[in-house]
Amino acid sequence: GIVVLGLNRSHAKNALNKNLLKMMTKAVDALKSDKKVRTVIFRSEVPGIFCAGADLKERAKMHSSEVSSFVSKARATINEMANLPVPTIAAIDGTALGGGLELALACDIRVAASSAKMGLVETKLAIIPGAGGTQRLPRTIGASLAKELIFSARIVDGEEAKSIGLVSHVVEQNDAGDAAYRRALALAREFLPQGPLAMRAAKLAINQGMEVDLVTGLAIEEACYAQTIPTKDRIEGLLAFKEKRPPRYKGE
Repeated sequence: GIVVLGLNRSHAKNALNKNLLKMMTKAVDALKSDKKVRTVIFRSEVPGIFCAGADLKERAKMHSSEVSSFVSKARATINEMANLPVPTIAAIDGTALGGGLELALACDIRVAASSAKMGLVETKLAIIPGAGGTQRLPRTIGASLAKELIFSARIVDGEEAKSIGLVSHVVEQNDAGDAAYRRALALAREFLPQGPLAMRAAKLAINQGMEVDLVTGLAIEEACYAQTIPTKDRIEGLLAFKEKRPPRYKGE
């Protein structure tokens, strides 16, 4: 039930170009309706790099109208990632800058190696984050601190990222360079025993509820709770509890 999507554009430090965005969109589309998928981990297969952001060499060759279209495509692709119905985890074992960090921010949970480097550095190029960074970073660490990081284009390591709430877990890097990925796998395995429909409903309730007032949020929770009743998952969960055994969910 754990799906791992690995970025592997090593010669360009996993920089986002048109072709990579196209492949990412295709992969995410395939995951949307796959009921066997329980958790998705985004990682890099390139040592020391998560994603260096947009491919500036490709962008330099674009007409101004093409740049706007490219940024819109990047924003849409990352939004599709954020809207996946199952839990998503970003395993940051290396540098995540600009669009790379925006990609990680679209995930439900972020795990980083202590040596990883993260930042929204677009203001250095006289532009702003355009693939969700100005919206997701404040929602993650608070508006004031998000402004500080974006205004300064500051890069933080894994330890500082953990201290400000940018990542949920920080781990010491190992010799293989995949410590964050291993921690992400351990988290994903914690999610597997839970009811699949309940996980999807919980994510939907949290995501939608965070954008509204409490009264409306409670109504959203009620509606999402109702989606799990009655289901074979829920009946199996209650039966397993009664029989004091692990549940055997089928995601129905």
